[in-house]
Amino acid sequence: MPSPLKFTILGHDCESQARLGRIETPHGNFDTPAFMPVGTRAAVKGLTPQQVKSTGAQIVLANAYHLMLRPGEELIAQLGGLHRFMGWDGPILTDSGGYQAFSMADINSVDDDGVTFKSIIDGSSVHLSPERSIQVQNALGADIIMAFDDCPPSVDPSNARRHPNSQVVGGADGNEPDHAERLRVAHERTVRWLERGKAAHQRPDDQALFGIVQGGTDLDLRQGAVEAICNIDLPGYAIGGVAVGEGPALIRQVVEFTAPLLPGEKPRYLMGVGYEHDLVTAVRAGIDMFDCVLPTRNGRNALAFTRHGRLHLRNAQYRADEGTIDPACGCLTCAGGFSRAYLRYLFAAKEMLGPILVSVHNIHHFQCLMLDIRRAIREDSWPWLGQSWPVLDAAQPSDPAELIDSHPDV
Repeated sequence: MPSPLKFTILGHDCESQARLGRIETPHGNFDTPAFMPVGTRAAVKGLTPQQVKSTGAQIVLANAYHLMLRPGEELIAQLGGLHRFMGWDGPILTDSGGYQAFSMADINSVDDDGVTFKSIIDGSSVHLSPERSIQVQNALGADIIMAFDDCPPSVDPSNARRHPNSQVVGGADGNEPDHAERLRVAHERTVRWLERGKAAHQRPDDQALFGIVQGGTDLDLRQGAVEAICNIDLPGYAIGGVAVGEGPALIRQVVEFTAPLLPGEKPRYLMGVGYEHDLVTAVRAGIDMFDCVLPTRNGRNALAFTRHGRLHLRNAQYRADEGTIDPACGCLTCAGGFSRAYLRYLFAAKEMLGPILVSVHNIHHFQCLMLDIRRAIREDSWPWLGQSWPVLDAAQPSDPAELIDSHPDV
């Protein structure tokens, strides 16, 4: 059966695993490496589809779990599918809901059959199995859909974003296993759930199903996961379970180890990452697709990304600053002449225009980075990229004022 997705590799970097490509879907094409803005609830927060397109974004992400709860996948299907419902005519990827088993660990329980949630809408009990996740995504109609996976803490749970009252069923006695056992259980479940999800997939001719490789920071487990997941023939594969509590060095180690093991002729997707230096590192390791809420989540909190570093627009130093966020930027915000002083005022006055304008700029910033990364691959000009993007020289120190969680809004 022909794949609903066509991936064409247009060039390779001579120094690294980076590659230039294009992915064709039933709703259009997008260039890779690609950065996907996150529209968890069928909307990139605060922005119209036209504003999102103005940033250069070619594909967006939505979340099956949230849309299943409200307004319901049946209603979206009745109204013409997700593309028509949200007014986005380009490619869409839907996440499976598996990440919510991690991020909402205080209101769910996980066992071999799936995840049972307490609905964030009305408190009712909701069960999400591999089959149910695929059923929801089939109804939504996204171009790329994700297999339901078990996302464990990447490192010791005390160092990851976990909730103390989470219920993760691992052994026969119902007790939570130690971390190594938890990783093993998650890996084995994810493989079994992928097999079940693929069998339940009713639209393989127009929706591309991607499998997800888990394994935490255990490289042996990552290798075993790649072998097991990629033994199931699919249009593409993803690396999951990173940026969920581990530091940048471990993220880099896992990505650089895992990415080259994935099939070279299929798209490779790194879920939930991240900052500019993380993206470049992952591209050089061979990753083709990314998603992250950092541009919009930080944009809603007055933090703007620039080629020289991040600006905290609530700071008093911008009170009378007539300059735009980035004078060299061509986004609607900067080209429109909105000053840093005006943006600071909007946040102080709690005007919704502030988050909108900074979010537009931030998404455009990451799309420009992708454009320049693609140029660096095509022209073998990585030194030029470093000169054009000083922020890549080193990771900026963490700032408590930033919301650094990079995974989909939950």
